[in-house]
Amino acid sequence: VQLVESGGGMVQPGGSLRLSCAASGFTFSNYKRGGFRQPPGKEREFVASSLGKGDSAYYAEAVKDRFTIARSNAENTVYLQMNSLKPEDTAVYYCAKGRPGQPYDYWGQGTQVTVSS
Repeated sequence: VQLVESGGGMVQPGGSLRLSCAASGFTFSNYKRGGFRQPPGKEREFVASSLGKGDSAYYAEAVKDRFTIARSNAENTVYLQMNSLKPEDTAVYYCAKGRPGQPYDYWGQGTQVTVSS
């Protein structure tokens, strides 16, 4: 089981990035998919999640209406589209997978997102 993240980088405020989380060793659509972030000097926090084949999605209040979590069955990959980025979105972003009702059990390596002018 492996989760490999990509797509991080530096962007100006108001810009967009799309993070990818490619899964191997399991089928992402059978599990809950989570996005988390850890800002500098802070604890890891929840960003977004989706569940099941119907893709019920949940978002932290701070990112609602700006971020979208989606997946590709063909690529077995989950995406986090981030729009209207703000400096406070600067963090290391992680993806994770888990069974519904249980803790996330596998995590990606993290990818740095920096929002700065």
